[in-house]
Amino acid sequence: MVTIEQIKQLREETGISVSECKKALEAGGGDMALAKETLKKWGKDVAARKGGRNAQQGIIDSYIHPNKKIGVMIRLNCESDFVAKSDDFKNLSHELCLQFAAVQSDADSRLVQPWIKDSSKTVKDLIEATIAKLGENIVLGAVERFEV
Repeated sequence: MVTIEQIKQLREETGISVSECKKALEAGGGDMALAKETLKKWGKDVAARKGGRNAQQGIIDSYIHPNKKIGVMIRLNCESDFVAKSDDFKNLSHELCLQFAAVQSDADSRLVQPWIKDSSKTVKDLIEATIAKLGENIVLGAVERFEV
């Protein structure tokens, strides 16, 4: 039987809704690791379904490294202004800026490169997790990296 404490812990660790956490825990027989994997799989499914939706809202974000030698500016799109203003969306944008400041890449390899904070995940995984959490399509637009 799944306990409220398990649901609460999974919710805090993933940011996914309470009902989805409960379903994942029940599907995994209360096993926390299995529930996380289930949520990850469900998140990829959600991201795939949302992928074709129009993403014309969003933000432009930037990061300048403290040494003032590297800077990044990105455009990150979503479906609604409401999501664009959310902390989760802004946090994703910031993480992407840090990623592209740390790793120089071309447009073809940006999504498949390992995330600098957890090499078991790719940039695409990071975006898909946010899509699953927010329920909207998110598209990485222009990325410009400047270096002196």
